[in-house]
Amino acid sequence: MTDQSSAAERVRRVAVELAALAQDGATFAADPYDQERYAQASALAAELFAVLTDRPADELRAELGRDSGYATPKVDVRGVLFDDDERVLLMRERSDGCWCPPGGWADPLDTPRAAAEREVREETGYGARAERLIACYDRDVQGHEPKLPVAVYKLFFLCRATGDVVPAEELETLEVGWFALDALPPLSRARVTEAQLRRALEHHRDPSLPVDVD
Repeated sequence: MTDQSSAAERVRRVAVELAALAQDGATFAADPYDQERYAQASALAAELFAVLTDRPADELRAELGRDSGYATPKVDVRGVLFDDDERVLLMRERSDGCWCPPGGWADPLDTPRAAAEREVREETGYGARAERLIACYDRDVQGHEPKLPVAVYKLFFLCRATGDVVPAEELETLEVGWFALDALPPLSRARVTEAQLRRALEHHRDPSLPVDVD
């Protein structure tokens, strides 16, 4: 990492912390003047993100304003399936045209296992059973791009196909396919890396491996 990119990452991390502080303050402050100050702090965090990402500050303010209550990391859940030839099941995202294992934000009232199984079914059409949690990653530590204005934990579940196949949802999925790891399509780096897929294959081969936590 260059000095310039390292400095930008430090600024982004400060902005994430500032946004979380503003959200926590707005949650617990009773004084209207304090509420105004925390709203200003959130707007400043959005301005910092805008400078770092070239995204409109108004868009970022709206994104930061969606959450309320004590600020905690968001949870992204991914279901990873391999077939008998060790090919991985991937779907192509409408948002960027690139490929990743099925997944997304966990919904309220979903268990982590149920969230993974639902994402696989809705985005690929394959019925699946989430058998093991194989990784809990911090998105920033894993180097995903683009950077987000919030902290994110990524849960990877190793899944087994149940044999049920239904038409995939049309809202997010462009294509679905099975790929050898030596012949992967362009990956959606916002969602998965090749290193994560290769590590998932190691877990597929060796069920005794411990859960990766990073």
